[in-house]
Amino acid sequence: MNHMNSDPNTSPAHLPASQLSRRELLQRAGCGFGHLALLSMLADEAGLRTATAGESSNPLSLKTPHIAPKAKHVIFIFLHGGLSQIESFDPKPELDRLDGKPFPGEKPLQFAGTGNLMKSMWEFDRYGQSGLPVSRLFPHIGSTIDDCCVVRSMKSERVDHGGAALQLHTGSALFPRPSMGSWILYGLGTENQDLPGFVTIKPTESQGGAQNYGSAFLPAAYQGTRLGSTVASMKNVRFENIAPAIPQHRLQRLQLDLIQSMNRRQLEHTDDSRLEARIEAYELAFRMQATGPEVFDFSDESQSTLELYGIGDKPTVELSSDLASMQKFAKFGRKLDANPTDEFGRQCLLARRFAERGVRFVQCSHTGTSVPKWDQHSSLRILHPANAVEVDKPIAGLIADLKQRGMLDETLVVIGTEFGRTPVTQGKDMEDIGRDHNPYGYTMLLAGGGIQGGMAYGATDEFGYFARENIVTMYDLHATILHLLGLDHEKLVFPHAGLDVRLTGVNPCRVVHDIIA
Repeated sequence: MNHMNSDPNTSPAHLPASQLSRRELLQRAGCGFGHLALLSMLADEAGLRTATAGESSNPLSLKTPHIAPKAKHVIFIFLHGGLSQIESFDPKPELDRLDGKPFPGEKPLQFAGTGNLMKSMWEFDRYGQSGLPVSRLFPHIGSTIDDCCVVRSMKSERVDHGGAALQLHTGSALFPRPSMGSWILYGLGTENQDLPGFVTIKPTESQGGAQNYGSAFLPAAYQGTRLGSTVASMKNVRFENIAPAIPQHRLQRLQLDLIQSMNRRQLEHTDDSRLEARIEAYELAFRMQATGPEVFDFSDESQSTLELYGIGDKPTVELSSDLASMQKFAKFGRKLDANPTDEFGRQCLLARRFAERGVRFVQCSHTGTSVPKWDQHSSLRILHPANAVEVDKPIAGLIADLKQRGMLDETLVVIGTEFGRTPVTQGKDMEDIGRDHNPYGYTMLLAGGGIQGGMAYGATDEFGYFARENIVTMYDLHATILHLLGLDHEKLVFPHAGLDVRLTGVNPCRVVHDIIA
């Protein structure tokens, strides 16, 4: 006979913890954790989470920026391999005039041997009220050029893909450093505690690999969450190991609380950021069961929105003016897709859906498997158009969609490549001619998030080889991105190996105020 339950003063709800059975203790603790989680979520929505960058009670909580921000989110589009500035956004009349002549100067360190000067394979048209010239490879991006700043004077330090990609993503080509997304998440936290604060979609698996979105010596909670791989179809990309919430949600919560109590007890005896990250990851995964799957469900998007991104579209421009050369396309291990914009269009639409849900940093990568997509040492005439048609409409659609939803002002879109390409040829067969790596002067695009649109900033020399006017180093770019988000690159530091380390390192750099609206 159970006398305890007959007396309300001796029921489990009134007993001290020392007299409860383990099941009763877990039930009481589960309600407690659930109540705390609810209060935490309500506080997040009310904007009450304003921890400083050094607090670790919840590493993803909102933090106060150093200055008033112009942007809240970043969408970083990585064109892996080296987009040719000469074939995209930096026309050179003098290069056209001297086509086929020897380069009249000393060539810098190259990745491979090069030949004579070669003009752009495509003509340029002027777009928008600004009249900025854009190659005919990118007519859709041209239609959004009044919202873009074309930075023509980028300069980085490495001529190899691995080092250049690492510098673009982490600020350093030499040392293991946190990625740009990790630094931003560390400095600001995230607006949505039910989704990762940093997501990278189909990242490159080589030439930097996981370091490009890793947290290095920052707490592991700030690393990027990878979605898919270079070989995965975007139609199947989902968060790994996350399923919709099950009916036994409360039981699952009790089980998780038991695991977490063990993890937290272990954490009392060790300073282990990986264990802290595991605790946060378990909690985030639990919440994501309800919020994660719906992000990937495009059924609530209108047909006009899908068409804007090129999802389901057929080509709108010819891949090559030389149709005979297209027969050689198969030798690159690639086939002509009936819907070439669909795959990257899904990346860009997913990036917008993450951004509108408060995810701080989203990266979309246009990359190959064994060879970077934009690395045209040969067959530039075939492969640059094939690559361009895959990204042109999706990128333009993203910018236009953000703008019509009122999101562009608070979303910084960065369209970048690890370096450009030389104005001189590589190879001797004009049918398969290409260009070598060129980190000495190339182009990147920025839009939204406080950027002044419809302008070109900086310049390369008359051939498009070296940045000459208003040079923007990779450190300058990173300092400017942080500034737009309300972060001072000199104050965003983390103690490591006896030093206060920062994204921009100890390198001389500046915020490029001239491109800020």
